[in-house]
Order: sequence, then C-alpha cells, then structure tokens
Amino acid sequence: MQGGEKKGKVKKGWLAVRVGVEGDAADVVGGGFRRFVIPIAYLYHPLFSDLLEAARDAYGYYAAGPLRLPCSVDEFLRLCSLVERETRAGGGSSSPHRAHAGGRNHRN
Repeated sequence: MQGGEKKGKVKKGWLAVRVGVEGDAADVVGGGFRRFVIPIAYLYHPLFSDLLEAARDAYGYYAAGPLRLPCSVDEFLRLCSLVERETRAGGGSSSPHRAHAGGRNHRN
C-alpha cells in the first residue's frame, strides 16, 4: 500500500484525506503525509470526531486540497479498522467502506 501516487478523481461518496504528522520520523515524499480515500460515512462516525476536532485545531476550517488529519498513518489505519469492524457488526458482513491509499481501487 503506497500513498500519494495517483491523485485522480475520487468516486462519489468517498473523500481524499492526507494523513500524517509534520516532522514525523516516517517522513516520505510529500512532507510525511500519505493520501487515503475513505467513505464519507466515516466522518460521521463518533470515533472520527476527536480526529476532526484535532484537524480543525491544527489547520483551521479551510485548507486547499484534501482534508488533512493530524495523526500517524498507523493510528489512522487502526481507527479505520475499528470503524470498519463496528460497521460490519451493525450492518452486515460485507461492507464496501474500506479506506485505501493513493486513490487506488483495491481494498485493504
């Protein structure tokens, strides 16, 4: 899984986000941020509310480009896994709501 490679259009119902922390030891091309495409529904999940508040505090209400989320990639993937698990537990065994990196069409 690699982020930041393909920056094409995002499908309806999905959102591109940039995940990373400035100055992170895992800095890679692009300032240490990785691009993921997540379902918009994730933003309404209670587990994302703290992360969205942190993004607001760090970057303000408006920023050009994808939504920036101030957490490590590992933390973000853990959060997505928890949201996915809750989504499956509450609504069925096969859910299309999976985050994927770099705008690719594959599933994790």
